[in-house]
Amino acid sequence: MVSETVQASCVTNGGTESNQGFKRKHLGSDEHASASCHNGSDAKGDIGTSGLDLTANVDEDTQLDNASKKVRLPKELTLQDMYNNQDAFDEDDEDDSDWEPVQKHIEILKWFCTNCTMVNLDDVFHCDICGEHKESGILKHGFHASPFLPEVELIQAESEASARDKDFWSEASASNCSTAVGFDERMLLHSEIEMKSHPHPERPDRLRAIAASLAAAGIFPGKCCPIPAREITLEELKMVHSSEHIAAVDLTAQMFSSYFTPDTYANEHSALAARLAAGLCADLASAIFSGRIKNGFALVRPPGHHAGVRQAMGFCLHNNAAVAALAAQAAGAKKVLIVDWDVHHGNGTQEIFDQNKSVLYISLHRHEGGKFYPGTGAALEVGSNGAEGYCVNIPWSRGGVGDNDYTFAFLHVVLPIASKFAPDFTIISAGFDAARGDPLGCCDVTPASYAQMTHMLSTLSGGKLLVILEGGYNLRSISSSATSVIKVLLGESRVCELENAVPSKAGLHTVLEVLKIQMNYWPNLSSSFEKLQSQWGMYSVENKRKQAKQRRVFEPPVWWRWGRKQLLYHILTGGHCHLK
Repeated sequence: MVSETVQASCVTNGGTESNQGFKRKHLGSDEHASASCHNGSDAKGDIGTSGLDLTANVDEDTQLDNASKKVRLPKELTLQDMYNNQDAFDEDDEDDSDWEPVQKHIEILKWFCTNCTMVNLDDVFHCDICGEHKESGILKHGFHASPFLPEVELIQAESEASARDKDFWSEASASNCSTAVGFDERMLLHSEIEMKSHPHPERPDRLRAIAASLAAAGIFPGKCCPIPAREITLEELKMVHSSEHIAAVDLTAQMFSSYFTPDTYANEHSALAARLAAGLCADLASAIFSGRIKNGFALVRPPGHHAGVRQAMGFCLHNNAAVAALAAQAAGAKKVLIVDWDVHHGNGTQEIFDQNKSVLYISLHRHEGGKFYPGTGAALEVGSNGAEGYCVNIPWSRGGVGDNDYTFAFLHVVLPIASKFAPDFTIISAGFDAARGDPLGCCDVTPASYAQMTHMLSTLSGGKLLVILEGGYNLRSISSSATSVIKVLLGESRVCELENAVPSKAGLHTVLEVLKIQMNYWPNLSSSFEKLQSQWGMYSVENKRKQAKQRRVFEPPVWWRWGRKQLLYHILTGGHCHLK
């Protein structure tokens, strides 16, 4: 009876109050708010409320006799039997407001992986998904920290690695620095308030892990110079977004927690973080194009390439790459190239420049016929209203895409088109969620490949290159990949040329599909298309032969398909009965 009383109180008091409070705080749909309320009903605050109700009942009934006490408990059990001699349930205690016997019996202890956010049981010391240690030191040491050992065992090894890196370069000053990094700690205040089933993948730890990796290697602070952060102005934002969208983002500063979409959150600090991120990107673009610095890396969040003219989505509030492109043009650039290698299509960036011939947008992303988020970015989306060909989408048809496919696409699509376009300024929307081990991207790109792609793009625009952080949700892969990219910007990374990268069959098919469409706007692609088409033809002939051989082996005779022995044949052939 006691257990039943506690449970009823939890549902009545905690559940109703939590539901009303949630709906007041959120911008999202009522459907999302209602779904999230069930998660909040298990919070300790709800149990605490029921405990206070129980305490009040006990105080009022202090004069009950032994007979009345027996009514509240099963006759066959004693307190000692039920609660294993726990001192918290002694009758002499005056305050038992933290009495939670039901939860203590059914509670399953768990922990969330710092590296990939996946949930693990408490008795497991390494993440079942990524293998990271439960007490990982990745937030203090970056990817230099061992994934197999706790933080305390890494200090000596990490300091030695840092010393080796620092010996290569002396600490750079702002006056002679050629590579700048844009970063401001206030962007870490942007975080999800409401706790869901597990931590949100777009979290402040993303920047912390990258910053720790750069600091451990003596890159930043050290070899790269910082630039002062400022908030983007309203006038600059209006060149990219509608006034209604800007006002909606600014409104979140007055709310403790809010949502634009079920996965795009904001808190009272998010608007400031978004303005700082956009301001850093704009200033980096201006400084690079004017020649004050050679290149730069925008270590910013929230990301931006899903944010369109009128909407925030996909974790993005303001479009940082679009702001940077227009800032470069305001500084004098006539033609800007944006290469987006985030695993998700940058639908916001494409929308903003869809009719703009002065900005060439090239995106490599998972698409899978529109089934992969956000569903846009098919090869046939090429721009509109006279700007056809200035949007180039390379849509992978499957997951697991690796280094060879990306290098192959760069050599046969990205670089030929970009070279013909001859940009004055180049921007990389550098999402690292196609990296090996990312829980959302599920692809297989290595840090060496990201360095290779950066090196290839640095040959354009006279080296005027700005790299802007987008996605990437495995802290180890995002920090190692970002560090490799920045080493290329510094000129200290040894990059091997990969001219003979052999793509997968699916990758080759995608590249051929893109070439067939884009050579209508970029005639220099024709020769490459003809050469690759012959290779694809050989793949097709070989594939057809294999399929024909399989049909001959497993396909039953025509007269048997309608016989009663069909099931027997199905069993004898091991389930390989193919009926047409």
